[in-house]
Amino acid sequence: MYRTLYGPQGAHINLDGREIINMASNNYLGLANDPDLVAAAKEAIDKYGVGPSASRNIVGNFAIHDELEEALAKFKGVEAVLVFNSGVAANTGVIPVLVGKGDTIYSDELNHGSIIDGCRLSRANVKVYPHMDLAKLEEMLKEPTEGKKLLVADAVFSMDGDLAPLPEMAALAEKYGAMFMVDDAHGDGVMGPYGKGTVEHFGLRDKVTVETGSLSKAFGAAGGFVAGTKEFIEELRPKARSFIFTASPLAPCLTAAALAAINKIADDDTLVKRLWENREYFAKRMEEAGLNTGSTVTPVIPVIVGDAEKAEELSARLYEKGVYAQAIKFPVVPRGTARLRVMISAAHTREDLEKAADAIIEITKEMGII
Repeated sequence: MYRTLYGPQGAHINLDGREIINMASNNYLGLANDPDLVAAAKEAIDKYGVGPSASRNIVGNFAIHDELEEALAKFKGVEAVLVFNSGVAANTGVIPVLVGKGDTIYSDELNHGSIIDGCRLSRANVKVYPHMDLAKLEEMLKEPTEGKKLLVADAVFSMDGDLAPLPEMAALAEKYGAMFMVDDAHGDGVMGPYGKGTVEHFGLRDKVTVETGSLSKAFGAAGGFVAGTKEFIEELRPKARSFIFTASPLAPCLTAAALAAINKIADDDTLVKRLWENREYFAKRMEEAGLNTGSTVTPVIPVIVGDAEKAEELSARLYEKGVYAQAIKFPVVPRGTARLRVMISAAHTREDLEKAADAIIEITKEMGII
């Protein structure tokens, strides 16, 4: 059964009719109910109406779509951007344009499901390497192949909060003649100066062939995008099936909200800094208590308990104490690695974080986890 929200996303939410601290959403910068974004969305509804009613390639392209793409391209430091109606649509649309039958894809075993689906749709040969195992990846890249090569990975892995070794991966891609694609859905608005992303964090803009991202997480709106050269984006526009065959491109109100988010953080890193201050406080509390947070270095903080039933019990008992964090288990994560996934936001106050940390530590002690 789904849990139901009776109000907007935020640090505190009305979940199933109960006011509770929200430690489960991807609202990294707390922008999902930001007054500036809400105002921008309302203004766009008055100006453009509710829905596009046609694909962008026919008559569903609004001026606000162009404005968002121009702002995103400037923010990400690329020549051009194409906005999709979701991050899933961006990944499933772009990969089959990059490679096809007879080509080879090298994919991390923990890549997001939309990357996996994009790989399948491409009909290319897919070689899956163990999570962040660069030795095995290089071994695979050395093997003789015909056609093009594509190395693809998440930048921030959404269930573990760890960071892909993008510099080393970029070097391997260059060494073995592979294109390099990065999905930065959980790094946009989070990593790098002003939240410009993990590619910017590592200074790899010239080493990445194409990047995909999300507007539904740190930017508080909805949608996804592909960033790259102007030449590639022009090629992508008439070829990506998830773009050309949808009569529902990103609604103008959501487009306007995303644009307001980009404008809000482009010259002011206050929210990004607050997010990381909150992250460091909470991670330290978990580590000092002896909880297993895996290899996280980002605001995605897993509390790994192993057993799926224990993870569910931990989540349920936290809910009773007024804190919500989701239990994650197989098949989303490997068997034996069930966890509570805690998502930190700039919107959380120190009091919120203290209450959540205290509750997790108290319950895990009672359950014999620590």
